[in-house]
Amino acid sequence: MQILLFSAIAGICGTGVGGMISAIVLKSPTEKITSGLLLFAAGVMTSIICFGLIPESLNISGIWVCLAGMVVGILIIMALNRLVDKIIEVSLRGNGEQTEGTGTTGGSQSRMFRIGVFMLMAIGIHTIPEGMAIGAGGSYSIQLGGLLAIMITLHHIPEGMAIAAPLLTGGTARWKAIGLTAAAGAPTLLGGFIGMMIGNISDLAVSIALSAAGGAMLYVVFVELIPQSIAISKSKKALFVVILGVLLGLIITQV
Repeated sequence: MQILLFSAIAGICGTGVGGMISAIVLKSPTEKITSGLLLFAAGVMTSIICFGLIPESLNISGIWVCLAGMVVGILIIMALNRLVDKIIEVSLRGNGEQTEGTGTTGGSQSRMFRIGVFMLMAIGIHTIPEGMAIGAGGSYSIQLGGLLAIMITLHHIPEGMAIAAPLLTGGTARWKAIGLTAAAGAPTLLGGFIGMMIGNISDLAVSIALSAAGGAMLYVVFVELIPQSIAISKSKKALFVVILGVLLGLIITQV
């Protein structure tokens, strides 16, 4: 139960708090703010991978099992991403006639809303391997599960802000945006349950689950978050925000 509680806090509370910050404090964040938040999240995730998941997997079963687990995680998230892309493609086709011919403001709002929905779905799916990391880590050591939950909560906050920002800009009501953002973290619970079940099998299973979660998150950071954020900000200087996220993650893992 404690592991599932960790997963719920990291997922629903993390993204939900991020949504509240966007909706109540920032109200209508710009695309640059959204980009910065995503880059910061990418930095924190990199720390989770490099200073948390991978070292633990290596300690349990060595390089080859860890490497195999990472490859499995990457392949799984690639397959999930293709599924999300197909769902969004079908959705955009369905809205094509409606959005065509709208004015500049209406078109911009519609575009931002679609970005928000895309991010909600994508981040929701990506929280599953993160939950698996908490579940598997908690099965191996409750302290490791707690540490991973704290770090994942921290990186879910800017992700929640990044989901809520385009939804708000796209005209979604404040409390609805917060609710949707919190819902994006709900799959972490599913991941936590899966990770816990895998972790109860053997230490080898724990190692594979941790490294698979690390591989999936690695793909998300370097194939999706960073390229998309740079495309939004149109400046490589924004990568300094990634470094800040990495440093914060390093501090948390070592405290």
